[in-house]
Amino acid sequence: MALVATIDWNHTLAAIWRSRQQKLRAIAREDIDFLELDKLLGIERQKRLFIDNIEYFIKGNSTNHVLLWGARGTGKSSLVKAVLHAYHPQGLRVIEIPKEDLACLTDISDEIRSLKQRFIIFCDDLSFEDGESSFKELKSTLQGSIEKPPQNVLVVATSNRRHLIAEHMKDNEQARFVNGEIHQADTIEEKMSLADRFGLSLSFYPPTQKEYLAIVDMLFANIKNIDKDKLHILADRFARERGNRSGRIAQQFYYAQLTRGKLSQ
Repeated sequence: MALVATIDWNHTLAAIWRSRQQKLRAIAREDIDFLELDKLLGIERQKRLFIDNIEYFIKGNSTNHVLLWGARGTGKSSLVKAVLHAYHPQGLRVIEIPKEDLACLTDISDEIRSLKQRFIIFCDDLSFEDGESSFKELKSTLQGSIEKPPQNVLVVATSNRRHLIAEHMKDNEQARFVNGEIHQADTIEEKMSLADRFGLSLSFYPPTQKEYLAIVDMLFANIKNIDKDKLHILADRFARERGNRSGRIAQQFYYAQLTRGKLSQ
């Protein structure tokens, strides 16, 4: 079954897997949610390491697959959108595939491995519960088997979990203490082995209040005659009501204020 043959990757920058049709759908350029790298604030270290990895990959080198993990709304998915915006002129492309369809990952990789473009295979919000086995398909793509993994494919996953697979207290009951060393149970080893296959693991944490307000200021930068003190009070109140500070919360605050048409107490 041809999964990607109908897509012209010279003009298509991104595609998304559609389960019902069992094929990739090209995303029109005007429909891509582009972001600019310099608009992602508070994640400078993660951004620098991720970009270094992407640039090395674009030059034709094999490099580390990437796991972006941590608090929700902190820029993990946005970082993928931003590097596509910055590096698509150099041949970078993105294929997004949901966790439920990872069984198709190997077939997709087979069809693009001979193309000149460099592909990020993007899986957003990746995690597995007990009994799910699709992570084994992902393991194969990350590590390869008797055949080397395609050099033009880089897997990037985001997750709220460091180890991707649900961990339970009972998993530790079979751990052993041998000659002064802790030997994890086979169950834990299996669960940790997937995350270990991502050579680059970047953690994301909620921004400080200062970082959060800097994001707010950036979003409102083009609005004239704005009362910054009032803006910060309202933005802080908005975040407290939601029990979280993040770039996503700042953007929601921005849209809420635009809807009202003015900054009102």
